[in-house]
Amino acid sequence: MSRNLILRSLALILAAAPILAARLAAQDAPSVAEAARRTRQQKQAAAKPVKVVDDDTLAPRRAAPATPPADAVPDSAAAPAENSSAPPDAKKPAADSDDEAKKKAEIEALKQEIAEKKHSANLLQREISLEQDTYYSNPDHEHDKAGKEKLDSMQADLQQQQADLADLQAKLAALGGSEDSKPTPPPQP
Repeated sequence: MSRNLILRSLALILAAAPILAARLAAQDAPSVAEAARRTRQQKQAAAKPVKVVDDDTLAPRRAAPATPPADAVPDSAAAPAENSSAPPDAKKPAADSDDEAKKKAEIEALKQEIAEKKHSANLLQREISLEQDTYYSNPDHEHDKAGKEKLDSMQADLQQQQADLADLQAKLAALGGSEDSKPTPPPQP
């Protein structure tokens, strides 16, 4: 009987072991509400945007007023006529700002035109590459005069566009605009 009792006890313990293990594991695991709170706190911490400082977020600097040195004496010969209604300093900044605005607009127009010309030359270069593949894949390409003329015409167009691009970049450099890139080199035959 003692052996029967031991076996029954052992069977009962083995049956109760998974239940006790599950109960212990449940006590260690966080509750659903606690997990939700933790997730909400992480989202709030991540939602705060980082401030990025760039030219757009900074306030524009004001230029310091140009004041003549204290020891400078105004030249009476260089002074404007007394009968003008506005002081000479008031007319000069308006004209300078107008000229500056025109120059900036011209520079921006040139930059836009250069970008368009580069894009156009790039597309033409790709078309030439495709056309060359087509032309040279023909086993009888030596006798294909129309294909050769088309390739030569496209090459001439590309060279003209590159020359126009170089002229535009030279104009931009003459105006004092920053030239971001050099003229594209001619294609290798």
